[in-house]
Amino acid sequence: MELAGKIIQVLEVASGQGANGTWKRQDFILEIPGQYPKKVCITIFGDKVEQFAVKSGDDVKVEADIESREYNGRWYTSVKAWKVEKAGGDMQDRLPDYDYSQDATPNKSTNPIDLTISEDDDLPF
Repeated sequence: MELAGKIIQVLEVASGQGANGTWKRQDFILEIPGQYPKKVCITIFGDKVEQFAVKSGDDVKVEADIESREYNGRWYTSVKAWKVEKAGGDMQDRLPDYDYSQDATPNKSTNPIDLTISEDDDLPF
């Protein structure tokens, strides 16, 4: 799955020792723009932590796998990044733009359907 947006927070790198050796991971929060912006926590594992070197404020395109798993009757979902590209100037062309200054109430110029009742209307409702 491909996601594009702005990194709004980068969390600390976590590491530990497991059966297969040392591991490390880093989470970051990506804000996806739109009329209702969404925030997604994305995880980077292993050597990719240094390779991607994500920073707060960066516009990025992320390719990730989404997986859910069950544990003790509860479901947990993870979003694991396998590719992170920093955006150049062309990123704004790919991100959806929403004009928050528009009024949410429709008017005749934005709503071309005429809903006025006429006397010669023969519909029963």
